[in-house]
Amino acid sequence: MAAFFEAFGGIGLAFLGAALAVGLCCIGSAKGTGLVGEAATGVISVAPEQFSKCLILQVLPGTQGLYGMVAWFFVLFVMGVFGGSGMQTLSVAQGLTVFVSCLPIAFGGLLSAIAQGRVAAASINIVAKRPNESTKGIILCGIVEFYAILSLLATILLLMNAL
Repeated sequence: MAAFFEAFGGIGLAFLGAALAVGLCCIGSAKGTGLVGEAATGVISVAPEQFSKCLILQVLPGTQGLYGMVAWFFVLFVMGVFGGSGMQTLSVAQGLTVFVSCLPIAFGGLLSAIAQGRVAAASINIVAKRPNESTKGIILCGIVEFYAILSLLATILLLMNAL
């Protein structure tokens, strides 16, 4: 097992953590926005004037994909990819630290985007039945968003002390 990690290297583990952060967050956002889009088409086909309210609800689960990108850029920054002096050489322990630091946003982003998509899809019913009350659906989605933000914050704080 140790030989595997030595061959893979610290840089490989750090890149794997960054890739999981952005990849899982984007998968969750795609799933969440897709759920809302499916729900919205029924309302829009009957009441096209409700498109903007449906669009706002659909965009909300997409923010987790952006959070994953923020974590990805932060990892690359910590690794020195954007620096003029070149990328750092990371030990396996350092690479594993970066990898583990990416897990909060990777899983928090994935799961909260799907959960937020489900809440937003259900909130499409508010738009269909009581369009003037649609902000209540946005507020309900914001509660789920809070946990995605906490996941991103945890990842950033961990990465600030990773190397």
